[in-house]
Formats: sequence, C-alpha cells, structure tokens
Amino acid sequence: MYPAGNLFIPAPHGQLEAIYRPKSNSAERVALALHPHPLHGGTMHNKVVFRAAKALTELGFEALRFNFRGVGASTGQYDEGRGECDDARVALEFLLADQPKAREVVIAGFSFGSIVGLNIGCADARVHRLIAIGAPARFGKLDCLFDCPKPKLFIHGSEDDIAPLEPLQEFLAKLPASSNHRLETIAGAGHFFDDQAQELMQTIKNFIGQ
Repeated sequence: MYPAGNLFIPAPHGQLEAIYRPKSNSAERVALALHPHPLHGGTMHNKVVFRAAKALTELGFEALRFNFRGVGASTGQYDEGRGECDDARVALEFLLADQPKAREVVIAGFSFGSIVGLNIGCADARVHRLIAIGAPARFGKLDCLFDCPKPKLFIHGSEDDIAPLEPLQEFLAKLPASSNHRLETIAGAGHFFDDQAQELMQTIKNFIGQ
C-alpha cells in the first residue's frame, strides 16, 4: 500500500501531496527535497530523499518533501521536467509563505530531482544553497549552472551505473571558476547509496554546517 503524506498543497493542476511537519512557523532555515524520476518509481518516500531531508532537519531546517505531478496523490501527469519545475516552485512558495522568518533556503534533489532543483534554485534569488545527489549529467538540462555562483554540492557514488560519475565530472570541468561548486564522491556507492546512508548524510551536514 502506498504510504500517504500528511498535507496537500494547492497547485494549478489540483494538488501536490507532501510531507511537512514543522515544529513552528518561525524557522530561520528551510529546505525543499526533490525526488527522483516519476516514471521510474520516484516518490517523496525515496530513501535518499528521506535521508537528505533528515540530515537537514537534524541541522535545524524545516524540510518539505512532496510528490511531483502524477505521483501518489498528486494530481496531473508527468511533463518531462517542465511541469515538475512548476511543481517545485509551487512547493517553494508554500514553504516560504509558511516560514516568513526563513533566512537560509536550501534545495536538495536526488537524480531527476537534482536537475529540477538546480534549475529552479539557480533562478530564484531567495534560494541560497543547492545540493545535487546522483545528478544524471548525461540527460539533465544544466546550462543554468554556467551563470549560477550560488554554493552547490554535488554528491555522487563512485559506482553509480544509472547516472555515471564521468559525464558529471566532464560537465563540471567546463564550468567557470565562479561556479562555486564542489563534488564529493562516495567510494563504493551506487546510485541509491544503499550502504552509505550515514556517509551521505554526513556529507550534507559538512556542506551546510551548523
């Protein structure tokens, strides 16, 4: 049985199913966590997305996870990344409206979600830092990074056979010095970091800091 979320966010196509349980509405740190490809089983319950959100929560962030259109109880249908970017913007607006005192905004995405997060995060001045986990550089639209000086962390498994490391390394090498990005490779990890969950979380914490 599909595990339900605890919240529905209004969207132009209906609603986005989400998980968001803030301790208060006065948080100074907030985060949006984006899931992998909707057509390949990606949901907000993905363990990598859960771990990323958990790491940020342990640093004092109020984290929001949601299902892209057509996933779980979210309405709409898959839109090849275009509509999913719109969904992420809707979720971000909801999060920032609910946390008006937010002074630090992070977007963390996994796989497909990392491409969405980088694109909307680079374009939105309210977003401060970006985390891209298992970014599929071979398929992603990442031209936004050529003019994006925000701090960006790329986390990748050395043994990722779904989004291989080499294309990402080649792409990042083309970025200007002002790109302000860092690539952290986790030895032995595949795309889903099956045995490296704690290392993944610690890498996120090291990037964000206290």
